Amino acid sequence: MTGRPEARASDLSGSLRLYRRLLGYAWPYKLVFLAALAGMIVMSGTGAAFAALMRPLVDQGLVDKDPEMIRLVPPLIIAIFFVRIFANFLAEYSIHWVGRRVTYDLRQALFAHLVRLPAQFYDVTPTGGLISRLIFNIEQISRSVTDAVLVVVRDGLTVIALLGYMFYLDWRLTVLFLVLAPVTALLMRAMSRRFRKTSHQIQASVADISQVMREAAEGHRVVKAFAGEKAEINAFGRANEQNRRHAMRKVAVSSIGIGLLQLTAVVALAVVIQFAMMSSDITAGVFVSYVTAATLIMNPAKQLTKINEVIQTGLAAAQSAFTLLDEPPETDTGAVRLERVRGRIEYRHVHFRYPTAAVPALHDISFTVEPGQTLALVGLSGSGKTTIAALLPRFYRVTSGEIRVDEVNIDEIGLADLRSHIALVGQETLLFDDSIRRNIAYGPDEPVDEARLDRAVRAAHVLEFAAQLPEGLDTRVGERGARLSGGQRQRVAIARALYKDAPILILDEATSALDTESERYVQEAMAKLRENRTTLVIAHRLSTVERADRILVLAKGRIVESGTHAELLAREGVYANLYRRQFAEA
Repeated sequence: MTGRPEARASDLSGSLRLYRRLLGYAWPYKLVFLAALAGMIVMSGTGAAFAALMRPLVDQGLVDKDPEMIRLVPPLIIAIFFVRIFANFLAEYSIHWVGRRVTYDLRQALFAHLVRLPAQFYDVTPTGGLISRLIFNIEQISRSVTDAVLVVVRDGLTVIALLGYMFYLDWRLTVLFLVLAPVTALLMRAMSRRFRKTSHQIQASVADISQVMREAAEGHRVVKAFAGEKAEINAFGRANEQNRRHAMRKVAVSSIGIGLLQLTAVVALAVVIQFAMMSSDITAGVFVSYVTAATLIMNPAKQLTKINEVIQTGLAAAQSAFTLLDEPPETDTGAVRLERVRGRIEYRHVHFRYPTAAVPALHDISFTVEPGQTLALVGLSGSGKTTIAALLPRFYRVTSGEIRVDEVNIDEIGLADLRSHIALVGQETLLFDDSIRRNIAYGPDEPVDEARLDRAVRAAHVLEFAAQLPEGLDTRVGERGARLSGGQRQRVAIARALYKDAPILILDEATSALDTESERYVQEAMAKLRENRTTLVIAHRLSTVERADRILVLAKGRIVESGTHAELLAREGVYANLYRRQFAEA
């Protein structure tokens, strides 16, 4: 029991820190925010002004029939509501303008941070959850900046102005009206906790829905081939049902809580009316004015209780977004800039283990590739070929040992500079939903070098199929290149590496998706490209690496054989067995 006050204080302190950090994104737009604040202040004053107008209207207009008051009251009421309409527009438009700017800035910051996170983050983080945070959660944050600030300031000031006027009219009745305030505070605290909890659960369920949808859409061929439609529908239904249940829990808390708060306010108002009717020194005008103020206070008070749900939802979303923003980006301590890269690569006693793996992926890997040479890495799946290649552009940092490019430790080279000298054709051919031209010239946001593009598309035999498309190289390839065949996607990816024209090439399963004829063309292009360039080739099809200057054979993360194709065949070892097995299968 003794820890509860400290826990509550910690929750409040954490919420305030979150909200301050969130409002920090609104600070650059403080002038527009001040305009919104001015509108809210004027808006709140109109409520008290209308309630105050009821007193002379009743006492002097209705009771005394004062002609001056009868003449003034109607235009004053119209003027008050004209001012109210203008102030409300100024407040709502300005605060929503700020809110959308905050949404844009926060979403932009989150995406910019995501693309700078290390590879191991993506190894363990579901993509559906990231998409949900970037889209759904940020919108929830937007509401906590716009709707919440609008209601808290505008309706909060309205409540203060009306309460002030009620104290002015009769402080005793107002004290009676506020006697149930502690009950309201307790209800608000209980609702806040429940709202925060259910908001986290709803956001998690939306992430699950996004993940199931993404996997089903991307793997639609596997789903159809293995008759997995029902299984995917059931998985989506479970995630969808969780989302529905959490949302209904939130609705239940909101409805019951707001109902109890309104009941508390009505009881307080009933007590006040009872005492007012029993008092002998309250005029009809004062009574009507007081009841008008008490009635007008109900709606902003209701909005203030309802906005608690928005605030807690926004804080839960902000917590998830800021947790992501606080993820450490790729470590880049390198300061060396390589001016002219010859392409010498050296691995010195490299050991590596993936952060989530129980055993190391690489053991004591050492080799040297001289400038212009081609090194082939072969072995069964899981032997460490792709891991060796992934360490060179520093997608991962070695556990121990070092990798050197032109005698410089890659940890000492700036990441952007290191990667500018390396071109990659990955095992998974990834194309963006853009034109063939933009996919090949992908990289820095700069004009396309048409001469270099032409050389790349010819060398990779992209023109053979692009010329038959309606828009040629400007044809959009669809999501992940869905409008192209597997071989066509592979050739575009190879052309992208050719366009970069880097001194170091990593070809991970570079020709695995090509038919025999296309593979022959590409091998010829690669032979030209490898002149005066250092190349790492990784392929299961050993026929593609026969011309390599050196072949490393890997097994369980270790180099078990090294030599040329002829030397390894003559050795009658692991490589020779792999080679014979592949040709026997062929």
